[in-house]
Amino acid sequence: MNAAVFAVENIPLIEKGDDIARILTQRTQLSEHDIIAISSTVVSKSEGRVIFLKNVNPTGRAKLIAMNNNLDPRFVQAVLDESVEILLESPFLLALMKSGSICINAGIDHSNVEGSDNILLLPEDPDKSALELKKSIFNYAEKNVSVIITDTNGRAFRMGQTGAAIGCAGIKPTRDWRGTKDLFGRVLEVKNEGIVDEIACFANILMGEGDGGMPIVVIRGLELYDESNGIKELYRPENEDVIRKAILKSRSV
Repeated sequence: MNAAVFAVENIPLIEKGDDIARILTQRTQLSEHDIIAISSTVVSKSEGRVIFLKNVNPTGRAKLIAMNNNLDPRFVQAVLDESVEILLESPFLLALMKSGSICINAGIDHSNVEGSDNILLLPEDPDKSALELKKSIFNYAEKNVSVIITDTNGRAFRMGQTGAAIGCAGIKPTRDWRGTKDLFGRVLEVKNEGIVDEIACFANILMGEGDGGMPIVVIRGLELYDESNGIKELYRPENEDVIRKAILKSRSV
């Protein structure tokens, strides 16, 4: 397997309504079955997911949570609005989002957003966004590609943030090795590889986090293209999620 990875250069600052697929295909020559990792920041900006805090009216619950966490109550209200459930209210907001993802602050970010009073929400439906980008890229380049929308997440039990996939199209979220054999002929029983997260992690290294970041990375040669769409199978079922159960149990004590 001869794989190559490169960041696409000269991507302009993305604004609402910008055609990311057109911008991408104008700046690089794509190959069949390339994997395109795209930062959620630029996808959200193109979809107009910028919120002006001055337009947010916090509820009493938002004000109480904000007071306990030293946060802007308008920011807390934005988190509540994007969430199905708040699993933790302190010392940080851990939110179950409408998309099925669980992350701190519902993935809402202040960084790389123009205006000191503005915040950026994650794409409303990251899987749908990935699929639409996949189709648009085919229309421009006539190439079947995989698309992974990435975000930066913290991790339980470890310091530091890494890239993570929040939406995908044209690729299966996991690669299941269960039932195959290892080097010594033993059958693998617990080996379901989170392939889209692994790709998002590596892409994040090339994307960068500061003002010199490049939000689109192309991964070539992995041959993981698949007509499957959607990241849902990556999320652990609630009845198997022991960490979530522990959090909910601690809340009831």
